[in-house]
Amino acid sequence: MIVSRFYEDLSVLHDNTLPARAYYIPASEKMNNLIEHREESDRLQLLNGNWKFKYFNSIYDLTDNFYEMGYDTAAFDSIKVPGVWQMSGYDNHQYTNIRYPFPFDPPYLPHDIPCGAYVNHFVYEKDDNAPKAFLNFEGVDSCYYVWLNGHYIGYSQVSHATAEFDVTEYLVNGENTLAVLVLKWCDGSYLEDQDKFRMSGIYRDVYILKRPECAIRDYYIRTDVDGANAKISVDIRFSKPVYTKIRIEDKAGACVAVSEICENGVVQLEIINPVLWNTENPYLYSIIFESDNEVISDYIALRKVEIIDSVIYFNGEKIKFRGVNRHDSDPETGFTISVEQLKKDLMMMKQHNFNSIRSSHYPNAPYFYQMCDLYGFMVIDEADIEAHGPFMIYRKEDTDYNRFKRWNETIADNPKWDAAILDRVKLMVQRDKNRFCIVMWSMGNESAYGCNFEKALEWTKSFDPDRITQYESARYRNYDVTYNYDNLDIYSRMYPTFDEIEEYLKRDAGKPFLLVEYCHSMGNGPGDFEDYFHMIQDNDLMCGGFVWEWCDHAIAHGKSDDGRTKYFYGGDHGEKIHDGNFCMDGLVYPDRTPHTGLLEYKNVHRPARIVSYDQKTAELILHNYMDFDDLKDYIDIAYEVTQDGLSIQKGKLKSFSAAPHCDGKTTLNIAVPEVGRIYLKLTYMLKKEIPLMEKKQVLGFDELKLDNQDSRNTMVARLLEQEQKGSEIQLDENDNEFIVTGNDFTYVVSKKTGLFEQIKFGGREYLDKPMELNIWRAPTDNDMYIKAEWKKAHYDEAYTHAYKVEALQNKYGIIVMSHASVVAATVQKILDVQITWKICDDGRISSTMEAVKDSEFPVLPRFGIRLFLDSRLDDTAYFGMGPKESYIDKNKSSYHGLFRAHVDDLHEDYIRPQENGSHYDCDYVTVNSPKFGITAVSENPFSFNASSYTQEMLENSAHNFELVASESTVLCIDYALNGIGSNSCGPEVLKKYQFDENEFLFKFTLVPFVK
Repeated sequence: MIVSRFYEDLSVLHDNTLPARAYYIPASEKMNNLIEHREESDRLQLLNGNWKFKYFNSIYDLTDNFYEMGYDTAAFDSIKVPGVWQMSGYDNHQYTNIRYPFPFDPPYLPHDIPCGAYVNHFVYEKDDNAPKAFLNFEGVDSCYYVWLNGHYIGYSQVSHATAEFDVTEYLVNGENTLAVLVLKWCDGSYLEDQDKFRMSGIYRDVYILKRPECAIRDYYIRTDVDGANAKISVDIRFSKPVYTKIRIEDKAGACVAVSEICENGVVQLEIINPVLWNTENPYLYSIIFESDNEVISDYIALRKVEIIDSVIYFNGEKIKFRGVNRHDSDPETGFTISVEQLKKDLMMMKQHNFNSIRSSHYPNAPYFYQMCDLYGFMVIDEADIEAHGPFMIYRKEDTDYNRFKRWNETIADNPKWDAAILDRVKLMVQRDKNRFCIVMWSMGNESAYGCNFEKALEWTKSFDPDRITQYESARYRNYDVTYNYDNLDIYSRMYPTFDEIEEYLKRDAGKPFLLVEYCHSMGNGPGDFEDYFHMIQDNDLMCGGFVWEWCDHAIAHGKSDDGRTKYFYGGDHGEKIHDGNFCMDGLVYPDRTPHTGLLEYKNVHRPARIVSYDQKTAELILHNYMDFDDLKDYIDIAYEVTQDGLSIQKGKLKSFSAAPHCDGKTTLNIAVPEVGRIYLKLTYMLKKEIPLMEKKQVLGFDELKLDNQDSRNTMVARLLEQEQKGSEIQLDENDNEFIVTGNDFTYVVSKKTGLFEQIKFGGREYLDKPMELNIWRAPTDNDMYIKAEWKKAHYDEAYTHAYKVEALQNKYGIIVMSHASVVAATVQKILDVQITWKICDDGRISSTMEAVKDSEFPVLPRFGIRLFLDSRLDDTAYFGMGPKESYIDKNKSSYHGLFRAHVDDLHEDYIRPQENGSHYDCDYVTVNSPKFGITAVSENPFSFNASSYTQEMLENSAHNFELVASESTVLCIDYALNGIGSNSCGPEVLKKYQFDENEFLFKFTLVPFVK
């Protein structure tokens, strides 16, 4: 062993590191572009690049002193820094959620800790004006030892924190050698049990800062906004005192306040008639500290966050957090994230109506917070603490109550861990204290509660009383000890039921309610954004929520034969301990392609909504859901009126005022046709340029059905009211079938099922396989719990059994009537169904299905028919909700219209295949080819799904790149589907969205045709 065993010694968290300080980048002159281009500072020397690297399966395999000068690294490989070694082919990827990947025996680790030896040769030129040199590591997982030119420099842990070393005396002019030993695990890993892929290495920037002997070491900016004045106090600490000028400049560069200081102390400045910062107008002032040989440029945002009567106010306005949880994650770079990657995330968040971010579950790179200042996001900064694993350790009485009761014993309430927990909180707060986007400090995530968190909260509130404190695990109160919660400002919850929220709001427990995680966005989902929106908006105690989460976590492994990226998740790298695809729970795919859930969120949180529209008086009332901007300043509104999906009138509303959180009135005169489905659509477009957004960016839309004399879809009326041709139609039967023959068609109905085995029309055979009654769907990720009940009920094995099938002929055509059931082996009858088929002489097939479900069974996944059509029928046209997939509880990003799409384009390519691509509230759908087709139509709206994949294929494939198109176009015509919800982690699907009817009637008509 060539290193001391600091890595499993709770008394040594760091060795020779400098005290934590505020993040800043100095320069020799004023520079304004150091947020996203800090490498342009002449006082920062980035050490990023290709380093020499050797991986060891065990620290005991490392026997050579690789850090010594002259050590031959010819046998070493080359690795990119910043980066994680798993992405370079070393070690194995592993995704776990709660469970530790090593025995629970804190603070000890397995003897065979994997490690990586890094060596970097770089040239350093000393600067007489800045002779001091400070080596900074912004992120290394999990702990590391540092040598420079053969000299031991120090040790540090806390994977997502900055460590700084004074290396002045060890640097030489010319070539230098930096050596770093990184361990995969340390005792700090017990506090880094975050729900993510476990990766290792020097994954954030490494650099040297050149500083004068006499310079500012640290500063803490606090502001107080009071009426027409803003007071700024700056607590400045010097390494050695030096005369320093301080000035504040506005956005145009005009000086608005000045001061000076020459020793440790507090400087007071004042700005008259300040411009306040908010998420809609993120106005920043510059503050410049200028001393001999050094200038530090930073930014100030003037804002005030306070809680009054359990309601959060921001600059005197009530606010709602429209937030999202975000991990550092990329399929190609792991959790090494560049400025460009961050900017793309922030741009997409801004474009989809988010105003806040939780840095789950650790501090991000320091420039992330500067970018949030610049672009206008409120942030929850979260300490690098998650000790979820103790929740999973073995207990003889393994009940949920016992788990929660004893969860805190080993770490949260164990004084041996108090220094480690407080250290992580201090590292976060000290580094990020000058970032005004941060409105809330979080003590960490899912680590239980105890004396250690009491101390961390007490220190945080004492050090920074101007920000809000939050820690969700403090809600667990079933401990044997009574703890202090006075330093917590927020009552935060993850995935509560609506009943739980309402209970809290009714008893008004004295603190704002925050959904720190909600709407678990796994796969096809979530389906409850709209309901949470109303819950949040309807009560001032609800301060908003943060969706879990921003992106799917996955590892890219090249391309499939059809060009799809092959994304791997937990278990795909041969790891024994893993949590499958539970990391695939984002609003965007790993490459940042939006999920339909992101589009749903965007429109649920559109800036305005229609309150009412009076067709007689033409009065239109809208509510402004913005926190700070008047609608007249923020959006332009276009309108369009459609009749059966075709545009008949459009224009732009005149600008009108609606103050934040208030209603505004205008007029809109529309001539409404007497017949057809008539909809008014308002589209909200950004009126001005703001950071990351261009003018005319669409921010959402509203849709309103207008009243008229005959609101039937005219196409539906035409299809259902066609007159009889008077053509001959013939009925034949044998032991197994009824055969119906008309002038241009032959249909065969099975006596075993009462369903069609053959639909031949115009010389074309439509069906590749017999028709089915269908109650199953490929389970979504959000079906993961109800799926067990569905499987127990054998819904996935159900089939149709006809007891009796009869046919008769009259002047209207042929009527086939059957009494059937939907059954499965080992269980009782699931559904009793009376099926009537009416076959007209023109080939139209009208159906009436009366179903009765045994109430013992759980809610149904769906009910409808499934058709296996000729694969040449691969184009669709439909009137319903589109163009993206839509469901009973997930349709706010869709609108009613006439849409056309190829079948392949209707497929939503979730990485783990599942139910997808349905379209809700449809009047009709046509599936056709250039020469023939078939239309399904109904007086009562239905859902349809057209796909190249069967539900069995989707269910049995672990990855999308494993899917192979079937030989048929699979068309499902559904009376109903169960809601989508977010029950992969959230509450059950709301009752109103559950398909729990025990008796229902489904009527539809099939119309085959040739062209």
